[in-house]
Amino acid sequence: MNEKEAFWIGFGDIHEDISLLSEIPDLADADGVIISGDITNRGGAKRADQILQSVYRINPNIYAQIGNMDRAEVTDYLEEKGWNIHARGKLLADNIGIMGVGYSTPTPFRTPSEVPDAMLEQWLNKGYEQIKHLPKLILVAHDPPFGSKAAVLPSGENVGNKSVLEFIRRVQPDICLTGHIHEAASEDFIGKTKVINPGMLCMGGYVLIRFKNERLEAKLMYIGN
Repeated sequence: MNEKEAFWIGFGDIHEDISLLSEIPDLADADGVIISGDITNRGGAKRADQILQSVYRINPNIYAQIGNMDRAEVTDYLEEKGWNIHARGKLLADNIGIMGVGYSTPTPFRTPSEVPDAMLEQWLNKGYEQIKHLPKLILVAHDPPFGSKAAVLPSGENVGNKSVLEFIRRVQPDICLTGHIHEAASEDFIGKTKVINPGMLCMGGYVLIRFKNERLEAKLMYIGN
């Protein structure tokens, strides 16, 4: 792989709907597929496998984590496959690290994988320790950072995560791929960090991440545009 021309495709909030998966341009040619969480609808490892095998058949280089709608056992499944990025940091390419934090803080819907904010903070620090020596970083956070456009409900209320916000302010990763709030598809910045929520996959949103000329860049894309 020539890292100067590498690219990855990211999306999340699949919720078991992969009807548009095959329509994502260049998915098979990407250097990897990054999945931010909510693979299933309250499903476990078996259901996650059914969904992710569809991704694997197109592109086997998967980096994924659970969201609040996935049962905790899905993390064990992802570990077995070598795909897990929740609470982990990995080398994505030369000088580029990727790390993730799945789950979410408590919601009104009592979903399967909800934890206190302090737990997300611990997981963020744990993942970062593994790749903090790398000069470039992609953070994949299922819960979007508080105060960002990626966390705004239609009512205007911002329901983002404060631990994710503080981590971004402190570490300044190049890119934060997020999700969870389906109605908040957007691009935003926190300092130098570009924050992108592509919304639900079934609505056609995804993120194109490129590394070219020693720069990481990310852009919100829509299938058919």
